[in-house]
Parts: sequence; structure tokens; C-alpha cells
Amino acid sequence: MSKENKTITVEPSRQLYDHADKHQAKLKSKPGINEETIRLISKSKNEPQWMLDKRLKALQHFEKTTIPAWGPDLSKLDLNQIVYYVDPNAKETNNWDEVPEEIKKTFDKLGIPEAEKKALAGVGAQYDSSIVYHNINKILQDKGVIFENMDVAVQKYPELVKKYFMTSCIPINDHKFIMLHAAVWSGGTFIYVPKGVKVELPLQAYFRMNEQKGGQFEHTLIILDEDSELHYIEGCSSPRYSSTSLHAGCVEIFVKDRAKMRYSSIENWSKNVYNLNTKRALVDKEATMIWVSGNMGSCTTMLYPSSVLRGEGAKTDNISVAFAGKGQYQDVGAKAIHIAPHTTSTIHSKSISKDGGIAHYRGLVRIMPKAKNSVTSVVCDGLILDSLSKSNTFPAMNIENNDVDAMHEARVGKISEEAIFYLQSRGLSEEQATKLIVSGFLEPIVKQLPLEYAVELNKLIELEIEGR
Repeated sequence: MSKENKTITVEPSRQLYDHADKHQAKLKSKPGINEETIRLISKSKNEPQWMLDKRLKALQHFEKTTIPAWGPDLSKLDLNQIVYYVDPNAKETNNWDEVPEEIKKTFDKLGIPEAEKKALAGVGAQYDSSIVYHNINKILQDKGVIFENMDVAVQKYPELVKKYFMTSCIPINDHKFIMLHAAVWSGGTFIYVPKGVKVELPLQAYFRMNEQKGGQFEHTLIILDEDSELHYIEGCSSPRYSSTSLHAGCVEIFVKDRAKMRYSSIENWSKNVYNLNTKRALVDKEATMIWVSGNMGSCTTMLYPSSVLRGEGAKTDNISVAFAGKGQYQDVGAKAIHIAPHTTSTIHSKSISKDGGIAHYRGLVRIMPKAKNSVTSVVCDGLILDSLSKSNTFPAMNIENNDVDAMHEARVGKISEEAIFYLQSRGLSEEQATKLIVSGFLEPIVKQLPLEYAVELNKLIELEIEGR
């Protein structure tokens, strides 16, 4: 065997095992990213050669690419100190009672599996780098719906995953943090909905990053075949540490002809986390893609859900809210790329900043030469709660034909002293008045969420306003 083709086999060393207690050890990589770490991840998951090859190719791209210089300052993010793989050594199960007690307690506090008892068709739960719980309604299984841990899907549906995984939607060389994600991804969700099947109840996944100085890189791949429907909900959280953590997940969605997809997400990472997530959908003929997002946590967020309208009559709506408190920089927005004619995009972004927080809207609408008779509407609203905070918008509209209808509106302002005074004159305290005004500001976003998640979002915003 030539030197160039020699295969390196990496056996996990003793230093890679963290003994949490005498009964359980979790496999974890050393800090930093290199070929040894990539091979460790791939070997621990027993992946096919094509996936390892894709990981190693992504690593090559990553090592040659600089960190983005625009937007928030990422200079304090030391990628050499991040632990890129943490396996909690918990076997995946569809029985909540079989989840290890320590992990179960964490998710119980977050409402898992209570969420499953509500109106949900399936639930998945990830702890650090591995899925520990996964279950789906048998009726959906019988209809051919696939709802799996992404690691399991690579084994069970290799041809389907290979066809769609980081190919046409989000290629491995898309940007610096996608290159990193493609190299070290672990866990996540795989969903396939067959032709004509309408999933009437939502599917949900919850991601918990628990390791200090850890990274989470879950991959979500959703394929809706023709005339199908799905509502998928993701929730994310992490404990508060003094050291930096990194979340760089990836969401790829394929919405085939006349299908309808709604993706709802509430991200509440702790304020030591850099949230550098990438989400994109390819939307085909007369199909609909709806993004509903709430971003509360993290010290720095860069997130711009994107829809590529490549089929005639395709439509996308993007509805989002971000809260930036003390020490937080929320750089969020949306992208809509109109390729085909008669396509429609709507972007409605709201932000709240308080105690010196920075909230930026950064978005792009591109209407290409063949996308005639297309319509787009972009509305950005920023609410500033004090004199220390900032809110800005950085919209871009690139329109490459004249037969379009485009509208952009941006409003940034401080909370009205007259409104506060009026509500106080009616018996409310200043804090109660502020909460009521903020609640009214968010109402168009909140009403798009299922009841349980609308209540959760309102509660999180109230806690942020109270400074808790």
C-alpha cells in the first residue's frame, strides 16, 4: 500500500474517557480539531467510507479558510479550546425510563418527555453529541414517515442520506463554520415524509449542550416529498459556564412540489455560547416553506434562515424575534433567493435590545433574471428598551429583472415614555407596563407558534426583561 493511500486507524486513548462516576464513562475528544478527532468521531459511529471522506474533505476546506470578518467580532472564540465530540455513553432508546438518570433529570426539568404527552407525533432528545431518546407515533410509521436520529439514518438509509446530505442544499464548502460542521457533525434529526402524507401533529427534537467548553454540531435533514405536509419544532439550551462553548448546527430542508413545511425553533443557549447556525431550504414548484424563530440566549448569534425558491409558484415566509440583553450580540435575519417566476417571499423580523445588548437585522432578497412576476415584502422592527442598547438593520435587495413587486420597511425606536406613563396611570408598575408593551410588540410572532411554545417564549422574554 502506498504512503498516500495508507489508512490510519485511531483507537480511543485513555485520555479520551471522562469518568463522570464509577458506573459510567463518556467518550470525548481532546480540545481542538484535527484528523485524529475526525477519525475518532467517524469510527465511534461506524460510518461508511463516503461519510469519512466527506468529513476529511471538509476539514481540508476548514483549515484553508479564514473566520468571517464581517458582523460580530469572533476573535475571542478560540476554536482550539473547544471539545468537538462528547458521547454521553447512553444507548438510544424509545423508552424514557431507560434513559440514564442524570440525563433524564436534565431533560425532565426542560419538559421532555412531557412535550410528548402534549399534541406531538414524535420526539427526539440529544445530549451533547448523541441522541439518547427517540420515539414516533406508530400510525406515522405505518404511513412510511421516517423520523430518525441522523446517525442511525446514515446506517439504515445510506442511499437516501448520501443523495441529500450536504450536496445541493448546503455544500461542505459553503462557509467556514459549515466546513467545521461537516467535519465534526454528530447526532441530529432525519425526516422523510412520503408523497401525499400530511403529518397533522408536530414532530419535535430537543438539543441540550451540557459539556463545559463543548461544541454541539447536530445535523437536521428533512425531505418532504410531493404534496406532503409537516410541522417540525426544535428547542435548544445549555447550562451557564464561564468558559466559551460553540454551537454550529446545520439544517437542510427539501420541499418538493406542492409540499408545505413549517419549521419552528426556540433557541435559548446560555450566554457563554457562540451560536453560529446555518439553515436553508430548497423550495420547488408551488411548495411552501415557513420559518418561525425565537432567539434569546448566547453571547453571539449569527443566524439567517434561507429559502431558495427554485420552482415556479414557490413561497416562503420567515417570521423571527431576537432578544439581546447585557453582553449579547444578536446578528440575525433571513434570506430569500427567487430563481423561478411567480415566487413569493415575506420576511418579518422583530428584535428587542436591553441593558446594552446589540440587535442587528441582516438579510438578503435576491430576485434573479428569470424570476418574473415575483413578489417580496421585508419588514424589520427594532425595539430599544434603554439608552445603552443598539438596534440596526442591514437589508440588501438585489433585483435583476423589472417585472417584480418589492417592498421594504424598517422601524427602530425606543419604548414610548408616553405609553409607559399611560399604563402606570391605570395602576400598572413600570415593569408591568414594559412587559405589556413588549408583549404587544411580539404578538404577530408569538401567534405563529403552538400554544405551549408561545407561552414558553413569552416567559423567556419576561425573564430577560426582569434581568433573571
